[in-house]
Amino acid sequence: MITFHTPISISAPHTYISTGPFLPAESPLLETFSTKFTKSIKMQSVKLVSWPAPPLKWTGHTSLIHCICYSPHGSHIVTGSSDKTIRIWDSETGVVVGGALKGHTSSVNSVAYSPDGQHIISGSSDNTIRIWDAETGAAVGKPLEGHTSPVMSVAYSPDGQHIISGSWDETIRIWDAETGAAVGKPLEGHTEGVMSVAYSPDGQHIISGSVDKTIRIWDAETGAAVGKPLEGHTDAVRSVAYSPDGQRIISGSWDKTIRIWDAETGAAVGKPLEGHTDPVMSVAYSPDGQHITSGSWDKTIRLWDAETGAAVGEPVEGHTSGVMSVAYSPDGHHIISGSDDNTIRIWDAETGTAVGKPLEGHTEAVMSVGCSPDGQRIASGSDDCTIRVWDASRRISIEPPSSSNPIQPHFSALPDEDGWVRDSEGRLLYWVPPDCRIGLHSHALLTIPPTSPSRSVSLDLKDFAYGTSWTQILNTTQP
Repeated sequence: MITFHTPISISAPHTYISTGPFLPAESPLLETFSTKFTKSIKMQSVKLVSWPAPPLKWTGHTSLIHCICYSPHGSHIVTGSSDKTIRIWDSETGVVVGGALKGHTSSVNSVAYSPDGQHIISGSSDNTIRIWDAETGAAVGKPLEGHTSPVMSVAYSPDGQHIISGSWDETIRIWDAETGAAVGKPLEGHTEGVMSVAYSPDGQHIISGSVDKTIRIWDAETGAAVGKPLEGHTDAVRSVAYSPDGQRIISGSWDKTIRIWDAETGAAVGKPLEGHTDPVMSVAYSPDGQHITSGSWDKTIRLWDAETGAAVGEPVEGHTSGVMSVAYSPDGHHIISGSDDNTIRIWDAETGTAVGKPLEGHTEAVMSVGCSPDGQRIASGSDDCTIRVWDASRRISIEPPSSSNPIQPHFSALPDEDGWVRDSEGRLLYWVPPDCRIGLHSHALLTIPPTSPSRSVSLDLKDFAYGTSWTQILNTTQP
């Protein structure tokens, strides 16, 4: 730079103009460039739509976030927290919709959307369930009362007509989703707290997992127990789930094993899935029902053949602390994991290899992860009281769009700690590589971000004005 200071100073426009073709389609600088400099290089491929956003926290909760859930259409995210509130977020912008949903008097442990996305339910340590209007955030009716201890898990029936809740009072309750009235008597049988409840895909049965080491199946219409308790675990059942076809049930336990059960007979299918060396915190079926994934406090994720129960490949390693939550992408190609090491990771579901680097930004344990219905985004809830939403393809945090005001001419050219130079409105202009940030005093530097889908590009030079005719690049007919 020192050697070529003179020619660069004399020909400063070259430095600025040469960056134009690489501006993202949504860059506030591109509109001016594309209309005034018509004979520049053209990008033929790998044109960025927008600059990758630096990690940004969605703040609002003031205590631990226990649960997170996408709306059926993926347009919103709902979260529940120890701060006694529920919040609804626009998944595109990160803006809170309607403010905090207040009414519970203790921690919110579980949230769920109705199948049509119009309502939200929440279960709380205040022993109640509440129903909320998903659009306005207003409470619908009075609290659903009946449990005598904290409500740990809630779920909607597939048709949206009923709600189930599992509580530390050892019971499951069924509620009319329209009126909030209790349907029948409590489902009794467990001898310790109920940690997890779920409906079968056809809505005819309910399953529950308990600290009493058992799983139970219930008739969703009558509330009657179907068969005997599913026994075999030697410690608390942390997580239960139905297979997509409803024929199998899986359970993950603090006894370090996963078990598969016949949903019709309640019989154990094969032997326990053994391999984890610490409690299993989360289990999930792949969308096609052929595989199972499990996350454990032993810092690993494991893949299993759902038919045979055999381990698929070696343990998936990379987290440096316990894995608290696992989920499949909707297409089944990837697994997402959230960990006590404060990170989220994406894994290739077929090979078990890590896809890119860890998603970093949370400052406390990641307790819950979920994927949007279209698979484009990942949501994570953490003990740091924040929610983060990530672009699943580029593996970066999504930043709420900034002001649409026109770019201001005066701004600091110095990059922030993440290497970004911004305009006076805080909008991203360009990214500076780490080895170029020291001593930077000009905003004439632009690079293709390393998070671009590909570092290679294709350029069209046929209309490019260069050499002694470079001044023809300017379109003098434009004002």
